[in-house]
Amino acid sequence: MTAMVGIVLGSDSDLPMMKDAVKVLEKFGITYEMNISSAHRAPDKTAHYARAAESRGMKVIIAAAGLAAHLPGVIAAHTVLPVIGVPVKSGALDGVDALYSIAQMPPGIPVASVAINGAKNAAILAAQIIATTDNSIKEKLYQYKEEMVQEVEAKDAKVKELGVEGYLAV
Repeated sequence: MTAMVGIVLGSDSDLPMMKDAVKVLEKFGITYEMNISSAHRAPDKTAHYARAAESRGMKVIIAAAGLAAHLPGVIAAHTVLPVIGVPVKSGALDGVDALYSIAQMPPGIPVASVAINGAKNAAILAAQIIATTDNSIKEKLYQYKEEMVQEVEAKDAKVKELGVEGYLAV
């Protein structure tokens, strides 16, 4: 089956954090593939991946990178597909450098950015992009949003029932 979303990691050390994106995509029934590449250590591989993604049927690419975080931008430079950057918390600046690198792309090379370690939101955003042309994914997103409402309502009722100390003790 063709992957709708490509997940590209700058390093295998990003894998534990990016598992949250995988869980979300699987929840929505969105096919994906995962690759490890590097804008710096494997620039030709990264460029080839980005150029071939659309012809292979992908709709969105999620790219996670820390430190200088050039991976999402390099991918975006080689494709017209939407690219979502996930800044990875790492290094002396705890991911702020990666966030700035992803958010401060030059005109003409846009990259959407989520929060530092925001893998879950990256996958939700990818699902929302795909939902613009896929009603089954759109329905799953509506269900997901309703589940969140129900979770909040349940927590609100529980804190009212138990009080602050009782809620925190559970």
